[in-house]
Amino acid sequence: MKFGFDIDDTLINLRQHAFNIYNKKLKKNIPLASFHALKTVEIHEPFGLNAIEGKQLWDSLREEIYFTDCSPFPGAVEALNELVHNGHQVYYITARNKQFATKTKEWMKEIGFPVVDHHFYCGMEDHEKITIIQNLKLDYYFDDKPAVLETLIDHSTQLYVKDHLYNEHLEWNRIKDWKELKQLY
Repeated sequence: MKFGFDIDDTLINLRQHAFNIYNKKLKKNIPLASFHALKTVEIHEPFGLNAIEGKQLWDSLREEIYFTDCSPFPGAVEALNELVHNGHQVYYITARNKQFATKTKEWMKEIGFPVVDHHFYCGMEDHEKITIIQNLKLDYYFDDKPAVLETLIDHSTQLYVKDHLYNEHLEWNRIKDWKELKQLY
């Protein structure tokens, strides 16, 4: 079977990592409880930033956010390695800027994800993921963003949403813990 995965906030805990960096850079001590209460993908509100300021801060810290000590979600590395070990194909489809493609791929390998170079897609807009997913004829696709998953609703790929407060309104298959992945195959 063919499994496709978004990276940020699907396999790795990027938003929480960025939240911690914001605290450090802005010399704040906003508790993680504020992060866990967010019902938006964006994380700037607890810091008193508007959308423009939040985007500017994210953009200025993007490389640090992407390539420092961001943790994978528990069990994600092991689950994907098990898929490959059992003969399945794993594809990564991320909207990260194309300029970060090689570094992202190498970073994913370093932290233990099973990455095959020609199974790694980077640098498209969220809504453009649909073309890649269709062309690959994925059996399963996992993402966290409602806007991405909603573009795929009428396709044959089995969709799973990585559970977060900001996507709780979606009534689709959910994955809360990567150990649950074994139940699919």
